[in-house]
Amino acid sequence: MARAYSGVLGAIALCLVIVHGLLTRLPPDEILSRGLVVFFAFGAIGFWIGNVAQKTVSESVENRFRSEMARLNANAANSNSDTSE
Repeated sequence: MARAYSGVLGAIALCLVIVHGLLTRLPPDEILSRGLVVFFAFGAIGFWIGNVAQKTVSESVENRFRSEMARLNANAANSNSDTSE
């Protein structure tokens, strides 16, 4: 997930810099140099966001799984205690 966020944010940032450079009539070498800086900066930001998102999703799924297993175990224990009486 982190690599996907990194690639998407970097590509969007690069496209925006290119469009901005073309609209302001900057020389191509300046557009490219600014674009590369922005691409790597936003790529790093996207990688960090992707890592946080992956961790959040993993923890959420794990917590939901654990609570569901605890509920099933409690139901099984109640069923066993009812049948043994």
